[in-house]
Amino acid sequence: MLLAIILATVLISCISLVGVFFGDAHIRKFMHYFISFAAAVLIAITFFDLLPEALEELELMGVHLEHALVWVVVGIVLFFLVERFIHWHHCDKDDCHERPAGMLVLTGDFVHNFIDGLLIAGAFLLNVPTGIVTSISVAVHEIPQEIGDYAVLIHSGYSRGRALWLNFLSALSAVIGGVLGYYLFDSFTGIAPYAVLLVAGGFLYIALSDIVPALHRHHSERKVQLLETLLFVGTMVAVYFLLGALGHGH
Repeated sequence: MLLAIILATVLISCISLVGVFFGDAHIRKFMHYFISFAAAVLIAITFFDLLPEALEELELMGVHLEHALVWVVVGIVLFFLVERFIHWHHCDKDDCHERPAGMLVLTGDFVHNFIDGLLIAGAFLLNVPTGIVTSISVAVHEIPQEIGDYAVLIHSGYSRGRALWLNFLSALSAVIGGVLGYYLFDSFTGIAPYAVLLVAGGFLYIALSDIVPALHRHHSERKVQLLETLLFVGTMVAVYFLLGALGHGH
């Protein structure tokens, strides 16, 4: 069983390398579209997957909604403080504008993938078919998110190789979560929903304070702005129906 969990989480971690299929020229040409896509994916996954799953689990645990949502606010504040710390300690005067968004995405992605690993471990411990279905569901919704994360890292000033490598390293936390979940799943069941709410708050902060403003700073023709808007809205609608088809939507 442990081998199956490790195999599933390693394969899901490899999805983070999807950026290798996009050349630098294409990334520069279509960067604003990728950024629009990334913002939509982060917002959609937060509202249509992370929040419903965590709140449903906490409701079963007897936690009131208003108490649970406090952890979303804590996540927003936490990521705000992390960004402040990055600005204070890791930025030169001429290079303090975009890079924190990439650092925050890596932080949020690390925790999110770790939780994915825990969920996959729990599903496999329930039974193998449930583990396989859960792994496929996670993989499908990871694909657009990893493309979006890669786009944010490139936009934040990382080279193509460094963006791929850092994205892959953060994705490997799924393997860590899977292995720990296998041995200590009972201990993590009560903690995981709170961690998901923290990640949800972080993803909202990243999308609304870093990525969406970057779209507004991008000066382009009205036609391009219309396409960016359609992509933004269309991506959220598509993620909603995709998650619903996979049984993750609520």
